[in-house]
Amino acid sequence: METTYLGLQLRSPLVASAGPLTQTVDQVKKLADTGIGAVVMHSMFAERLRREAAHDADLEDSYAESFAEATSYFPTPAVEPDPARGYLSLVERSAAAIPIPLIASLNAADVGSWTTYAKQLADAGASALECNIYFVPGEVSITGAEVEARHLEIVAAVTSVVQIPVAVKMSPYFSSVGNFALQLIEAGAYGVVLFNRFLQPKVQVSKMAVVSGLDLSTPADAQVPRTWIATLRNQTHASLAATSGVETAEDVIAYLLAGADVVMTTSALVRHGAGYAEQLTSGVAEWMAARGFKSVSDFRGKLAVPFETDGNAYARAGYVSALENAQETYGSLA
Repeated sequence: METTYLGLQLRSPLVASAGPLTQTVDQVKKLADTGIGAVVMHSMFAERLRREAAHDADLEDSYAESFAEATSYFPTPAVEPDPARGYLSLVERSAAAIPIPLIASLNAADVGSWTTYAKQLADAGASALECNIYFVPGEVSITGAEVEARHLEIVAAVTSVVQIPVAVKMSPYFSSVGNFALQLIEAGAYGVVLFNRFLQPKVQVSKMAVVSGLDLSTPADAQVPRTWIATLRNQTHASLAATSGVETAEDVIAYLLAGADVVMTTSALVRHGAGYAEQLTSGVAEWMAARGFKSVSDFRGKLAVPFETDGNAYARAGYVSALENAQETYGSLA
């Protein structure tokens, strides 16, 4: 069951992805006890840290203007003086508490925040860093080239200031996903995580309001990342991580057959509990044993697009075949 991801030796290809199950050291230890290969911490959001810091400053300023007798008395801040300290402490204590790699996740806006917090996370003991670059331009004047340039600038800046391996959790909404994934790797990323989920707002008709939210992924969400992992597997030696759409051991196996080095999941663990990771892992092991595979590398990428294949022709053939099958399947129902 061993695999290599971002140059790290993992005991299992199943990884707990960034999510709500890593809020405490005990939660992280509980995940590690299931036999998974690594834990990705929930993301550190730079904007949130700045907002909390601004709140503390405003709170202190409001009391500084109180009457003289009270100038030495200030309320206990709602958060620690350095808002990042709590998260960094959690990373440090969690990394020391588990026998498997702990991967930090960072989400920031400007390059300065990316590099500052990346260095702090590396110093806190993270084995690797996942750059969760979630940038959906709200300004329609921003071009695709500008979006790509911003991603590449972040990757180059972060990898220049840390010694630990860096992965990029990227979006599937680039005009040429495969090519841009290779550009991220060329810019310094050790690997890519496919894909970051696009959090689309919902319309609540009863209240005529737009609401934000996040739904847990379903197996159908695996189709897009699995397709691109199969496309990229024989085009790069960098690490490929799959995320979204994992519910059963078969979903994990399908990703590995496509060529994933690791398969990440959060939704399945939220639904069924951290212990469900053991069921997923044992399901993969049983499938391997039944087919005589002695290691994950024996079957990883068996369904990946061959290197010498004409990618455009391959994709076109699949498209035409899918439509023909749909006509045969659903046309008979008329």
